[in-house]
Amino acid sequence: MGKPLDLVQGTLDFLILKVISLEPKHGWAIAKRIQQISGDELKVPQGSLYPALHRLEQQGWIKAEWAATETGREAKFYSLTRTGRGHLERELANWERLSSAIGLVVRAT
Repeated sequence: MGKPLDLVQGTLDFLILKVISLEPKHGWAIAKRIQQISGDELKVPQGSLYPALHRLEQQGWIKAEWAATETGREAKFYSLTRTGRGHLERELANWERLSSAIGLVVRAT
């Protein structure tokens, strides 16, 4: 397997929002879930993850609450706000439209 793919600029925020859309997760769990779902193709370094979480929190799309992890340690758990859920829905629609258009170009002969 080659080097993991770099995330396209702007997609990290989208992926974070998608991962926490079902349930709150702490930072390490968010990164591991992205890596797991992508089949180890996407690895999010802490130096990218935590600034993105901070940015999303400042934009009002996520909120953070301290809670105990599975191991009993305290960590910030991130969840979507109502505004964040609306933003995610718009981003999902944009992603579907864009990926469909790119697919048409790639498959054209």
